[in-house]
Amino acid sequence: MTLSWMAWTWPTAAFFIFIASAIITMGIWERYSPGGGPRRGILGLDTTRGDRLFISILGSAFIHLAWLGIMGTPLWGAVIISIIYLIAVFKWV
Repeated sequence: MTLSWMAWTWPTAAFFIFIASAIITMGIWERYSPGGGPRRGILGLDTTRGDRLFISILGSAFIHLAWLGIMGTPLWGAVIISIIYLIAVFKWV
């Protein structure tokens, strides 16, 4: 079975590997440090670790789309902004 019709590239594979590793890491973190109770952040929302992961992944997708629309490629700037965004979401949201 060939997957050439899906146009797999290294960046695409890296994206899916990152998503899978983030979910696995969150599962392990929850296993060894259960609870991670809801926390009220700067937006006034009660969020758990999983919620913050989802918000950061979704926001990073929008950051990358905006970067592509405004700046084009390469995406290294969007990656840096996304990492800063992820840290901010886990710290304050």
